[in-house]
Amino acid sequence: MDYSDKTALVTGGANGIGRAIAHAFLAAGATVLVLDIDEKAGAALAQSCRNGENLFFHAIDLTQAEAVCSLYAALTARHGRIDILINNAGKGRFKPLTELLTEEWDEILNLNLRAAFILSREFARYNRGTPYGRIINIASTRFLMSEPGSEAYAASKGGIVALTHALALSLSDERITVNCISPGWIETRDYAGLRPEDHRQHPSGRVGEPDDIARACLFLTDAANDFIDGQNLIIDGGMTRKMIYLE
Repeated sequence: MDYSDKTALVTGGANGIGRAIAHAFLAAGATVLVLDIDEKAGAALAQSCRNGENLFFHAIDLTQAEAVCSLYAALTARHGRIDILINNAGKGRFKPLTELLTEEWDEILNLNLRAAFILSREFARYNRGTPYGRIINIASTRFLMSEPGSEAYAASKGGIVALTHALALSLSDERITVNCISPGWIETRDYAGLRPEDHRQHPSGRVGEPDDIARACLFLTDAANDFIDGQNLIIDGGMTRKMIYLE
């Protein structure tokens, strides 16, 4: 896949899944714009780039709507059209329901869901009438299943899935496709430290890695794959298809 004529914007791209996505598009030749609040990790990512790779890091708090819109305008003025938007930024806050503060709920929803809406809206505004555009939203299998204390995170990821198909329909008159990826267990820290039983419980025989998600992003943004639109691709090693009953 050759993305040498494309510019991709990846939110939350300084660490974990976002970092793998940024590296994947760099390897495919794209110019990559990374937005993240983690300045230290973002600087390290930029320094890790090889000669000829075009990665630009911008530190920003994505919960600040006006700042996001201003930065998006500045980036388009500096780099030209942004062809690919990967709404990956997100965080979780897991605590008992009765202890979850309204402010904490708002923080999760503003970062995980509202920021994706704002960036998608700006993307649509600046890409009217263009021959190509791709939006990928990163959700989670928690849109479908939950555990205690996950209300804010689950609601935000369910919102991402719903936002995806709404955007796909709203942008149907443009050449912009909008799809979603819902990862399951993707180990972003100590993969070598996982236990054999961690891998065995997955029908695939292993826990996921960030590159599993990055490769899917490359596939969904390929210019030839414009017939895939409004979909949610679950990448979880088969776990959401597995019946689990304690014996």
